Amino acid sequence: MSLVLLSLAALCSGAVPPEPTIQCGSETGPSPEWMVRHTLTPGDLRNLRVESVKSSVAVEDYSILMNISWILRADASIRLLKATKICVTGKNNFQSYSCVRCNYTEAFQTQTRPSGGKWTFSYIGFPVELNTHYFIGAHNIPNANMNEDGPSMSVNFTSPGCLDRVMKYKRKCIEAGSLWDPNITACKKNEKTVEVNFTTSPLGNRYMALIQSNIVIGISDVLENKLNRTSVLVPVNGESEGAVVQLTPYFHTCGNDCIRRKGTVELCPQTGVPFSLDNNRSVSSGWMPLVLPALLVATWVLAIGIYLTWRHEKIKKTSFPSAMLLPSIKILVVYPSEICFHHTVCYFTEFLQNHCRSEVILDKWQKKKIAEMGPVQWLTTQKKAADKVIFLLSNIVNTVCDGTCGKSKGSPQENSQDLFPLAFNLFCSDLRSQTHLHKYMVVCFREADTRDDYNALSLCPKYCLMKDAPAFCTELLHVEQHVPVGKRF
Repeated sequence: MSLVLLSLAALCSGAVPPEPTIQCGSETGPSPEWMVRHTLTPGDLRNLRVESVKSSVAVEDYSILMNISWILRADASIRLLKATKICVTGKNNFQSYSCVRCNYTEAFQTQTRPSGGKWTFSYIGFPVELNTHYFIGAHNIPNANMNEDGPSMSVNFTSPGCLDRVMKYKRKCIEAGSLWDPNITACKKNEKTVEVNFTTSPLGNRYMALIQSNIVIGISDVLENKLNRTSVLVPVNGESEGAVVQLTPYFHTCGNDCIRRKGTVELCPQTGVPFSLDNNRSVSSGWMPLVLPALLVATWVLAIGIYLTWRHEKIKKTSFPSAMLLPSIKILVVYPSEICFHHTVCYFTEFLQNHCRSEVILDKWQKKKIAEMGPVQWLTTQKKAADKVIFLLSNIVNTVCDGTCGKSKGSPQENSQDLFPLAFNLFCSDLRSQTHLHKYMVVCFREADTRDDYNALSLCPKYCLMKDAPAFCTELLHVEQHVPVGKRF
């Protein structure tokens, strides 16, 4: 009897075939099945999906990979299915292409799983780079015969930047400060001062706190070597309540291209508590003999301070009357299209306006005039009106530029005409003339050789803002002092 029962159990267990799984490996060339003619081939996939996932490679080291999942179509052709091939093409600064073949370990006996669900599989393995457009195609094997239309399915996938919840774990993003949480708090102490508090990072010791309310109203540099909570008082020249405070780190791993953090300026909490008149009448009467002399001394010191300040301002106005009358200079800034307008051109413009007393001319601010006059006539007119023409170059790769910076379809950057080559060719004759050469300057953020396409720019004075900012501003102020005041009006 026991022998019969064992035989029945073995028969029942053998009646349920094992479910197919996948074994994936690289396949660079055509599949061998493509060289053989097949009478029948499986249909295409029912669904194909792609997402990025974090995979831990080592301690504090993560790899961002693609998780590609697909669903098989529930029809009779699934019995012919042997494998599924997936190919990924990536396009960014360079193009990449790779394929994997996922073989099914068992032949499919049913159109759906025994449990009733559809056959679903997934593969994790293609590395994901920052801000890259990917094309993912997949087809079943055996595929269609030669000169026949083979069923296949494809999807597009664009990887985000360092601010994404998954991509922030990429090593390049971590080095740019993606995991750093400064926990910024900022409050208005008075009409002239904002207090900014934040937690420093072990990646660097230099920061810049900037207060912005439509325009920049305050800026201050911070040097802090210790990893702790630090505080800085930022002088402001406008209403600061509700303004945005931007903290820019300068880490040795990312230089001038690190991820910036933002906060909002609020009112500082009141530290003093007013005395109750009824409960503290006796205490106040006891303090009165001490308070009155102190108030008289404070009033006397305040009066002397006001007098000295007034006298200092009077002497200052008398000694330097011409400095108050100096007008701003006009600067035409031209830049190549690969420069990030938001993170590079706008910040350079704010630097000129706030530190070099300059009136900046940008093509993006005069699109209507360019459309009316034409780019050649507009550049010629602005060159005549400007005191200086600055060629702004960039030799750094911006890691924080994502869709919000103008890379998306229909954005200002995509629709704008690149005037840099036109301006270079139009002004090139001036660069060979000593009479007009003084009007042109080249500015970059780090030292690097000028591209061969614009080799003529090597004749112009060149400034690297990371180390030559004082000399650069001095040169612009030198222009102010030698231009007659009557020219401006």
